[in-house]
Amino acid sequence: MDLIYAILSGLIPPLIWLFFWTREDAHPEPRMLLFACFIGGALAVVCSGIGENIVGSMVFNEQNRYIVWAAVEEILKFIAVFTIALNRPENDEPIDAMIYCITVALGFAAIENTLFILGQLNLGGLAVGFMAGNMRFIGPTLLHTISSAMVGFSFGYVFYHGRIVKLIAVTIGLAAAITAHALFNLSILNAGPIDTLKIFGLIWFAVVVLIALFEEIKAVHPVKSVQSVIGAI
Repeated sequence: MDLIYAILSGLIPPLIWLFFWTREDAHPEPRMLLFACFIGGALAVVCSGIGENIVGSMVFNEQNRYIVWAAVEEILKFIAVFTIALNRPENDEPIDAMIYCITVALGFAAIENTLFILGQLNLGGLAVGFMAGNMRFIGPTLLHTISSAMVGFSFGYVFYHGRIVKLIAVTIGLAAAITAHALFNLSILNAGPIDTLKIFGLIWFAVVVLIALFEEIKAVHPVKSVQSVIGAI
């Protein structure tokens, strides 16, 4: 029973968020490709667990360990989305990269949440597991979404540029994602209840920013892209 509850609690919230974010795309992506991205994100959790265990045995400073863990998760999520979707012909407009990156992130969050809630159920029963599920819906699930969306936005914003510009943009986006993830990890390390509420408030603010970024990416067109290069020169 606990396992079923943990799976449903871990899976349903990311699926709700996935439905919400995919509505931003006027030209919906193929469902099988979105499904592959979701599963890719879920499988990245396994690789992440292995990588984080290795890091844990090599990095003894707790703060440094959390920073490296953030980097491991963000890099693995990016590898998953790049392998599955970003180099496919279906990725044919700027907004697509954001959708695919978010889908991978939500697949990652679904499995991570399931494992976390299952652990809480074993420790404190249904009430603790229920609270843990609600907190994961607000906190880490949105964190994964926002951090991966940074990478997707970076890729999509330079969609009509060459490979070098895309590489630079993705590098910047990935660095921003790792920084945001690491700051979240460090901020909750010794946070009290009030501090935690403030952190979650910032995450909700970031969601509002993410909605604005979706509107910005929708406005990216080849002409705008060329004009931005001329303006930069």
